[in-house]
Amino acid sequence: MKARIKWIEGVAFVGETGSGHGLVMDGSVEGGGRNLGPRPMEMMLLGAGGCTSYDVVTILKKARADIVDCVAEIEAVRADTDPKVFTKIHLHFIVSGRNLKPELVARAINLSAEKYCSASIMLGKTAEMTHDFEIVEI
Repeated sequence: MKARIKWIEGVAFVGETGSGHGLVMDGSVEGGGRNLGPRPMEMMLLGAGGCTSYDVVTILKKARADIVDCVAEIEAVRADTDPKVFTKIHLHFIVSGRNLKPELVARAINLSAEKYCSASIMLGKTAEMTHDFEIVEI
C-alpha cells in the first residue's frame, strides 16, 4: 500500500492514495490553516470508523441478517501533551434493519474489534477502545 502527501501552502496538504483518490487535509484557522479539509487525526478516526463499519456490515450480511443501515458515531479523547495520541476512543453503532438479533450485532462488533479491523486494533495500542450499539427496527 502506498500514499503520497504534497504540501500546498500554510498547513494544507493534498493526500493521494495508492488507488488514485485524493483529498485535502488542512489545519484550523487558529492553527495557521484555512480549514480546507479535515485534520490528519480526524482522518485517522474516519479510517477506523470506515474499517470497523465495513467489518460489521459484512459480518451481518454473511449471517443473512436483514440489515439496511449502519452508522458509527465516534468520540475520541487525545492526550494533553505531545505526542497528542488518542487515549480514549468510543464507537457507538446504530444498526438498522428487520428482526436484528442483539447478540448477532454484538458478535459482529466484537469480531471487528478483536480480529478484523486493522485500524481499530492499531489505535487500540495507545487508546482505550470501547463500543456499544443500538438497533433500529425498520
